[in-house]
Amino acid sequence: MKKSLFIVLFSAAFGSVLAQEVQDLEIQYNPNSLNPIPVYEQHYKVRVWRNIDLKEKQNKGFFAKNGEITKLIIDAVRSGELTDIYRDDSLSVKIAKDEFLQRLVQEQGQTYEAWDPAKDYFTDDPVAYNGKNWRAVADSRGVTPSEDATDYWASTTQGSSLNYATNDMSTLHLMEDVIFDRRRSRLYYDIQGVEILIPGAKTTTNIDLSLGWFKYKDLEKLFRNNIPKAVWFNRQNTAQNKNFADAILLRLFQGTIYKIQNPDDETITDTYSANGRPYYESVWAREWTEMMLMEKEHNLWEF
Repeated sequence: MKKSLFIVLFSAAFGSVLAQEVQDLEIQYNPNSLNPIPVYEQHYKVRVWRNIDLKEKQNKGFFAKNGEITKLIIDAVRSGELTDIYRDDSLSVKIAKDEFLQRLVQEQGQTYEAWDPAKDYFTDDPVAYNGKNWRAVADSRGVTPSEDATDYWASTTQGSSLNYATNDMSTLHLMEDVIFDRRRSRLYYDIQGVEILIPGAKTTTNIDLSLGWFKYKDLEKLFRNNIPKAVWFNRQNTAQNKNFADAILLRLFQGTIYKIQNPDDETITDTYSANGRPYYESVWAREWTEMMLMEKEHNLWEF
């Protein structure tokens, strides 16, 4: 009886320890990583944020005419293929699809009065009916605006909202963890999220307009599922065009570091500005930060 009780107690204790080990193991992996590296294998880690200008020559492969990476992402949101959109780089607070689509509107449309069947309308009078704007092409009364009533009404884009063009969405912010894996003795770039922005020159407030953040893990799946569309264009040899996911994995983009993880959560420009330094020094500092990371990688090879 005592032996059986001991076995039961030992099994319960062992099960509890095993459950705790499984729980501890689960939190050792970053759930936002595409290929997570366990914490106990990370010898060095730092988070960096990069600014990718898609109109730069080196990045034009991601921004080819009618094959823009931003167009693919936005079309996926509209179709419902991509559902998770985040407010900031914490990748924790989601925004609704309608809010995201509203951010694409550059100018709000003009509101016309609703069509009234009891009112007389004359040529060129505008009305709103069934979610569309219509223009009278002849005098009428009681004729419902529709595609069949071409003798009296014609649909028009006059007064409709104006959306930003794909060419306006030419900036990406990329957030990634730079990790040195102690077991494999190599450096990995673990991309966490991507933000789409419209540069300030295209907005009335003259500041960059953020459309939203996306987990890169979700975007990578989107790229793999849209092989005919998600094409990085190789201007030197189109036989070597690649999927966006492969091009990013091969680091075929140029992204300037604008922030590196720090206690004050400041960008490099913020740090220099707070110390009264001119803007051009912060530009040099971004390149210097890139060189520091390269030097760090070189030194880690000796580990």
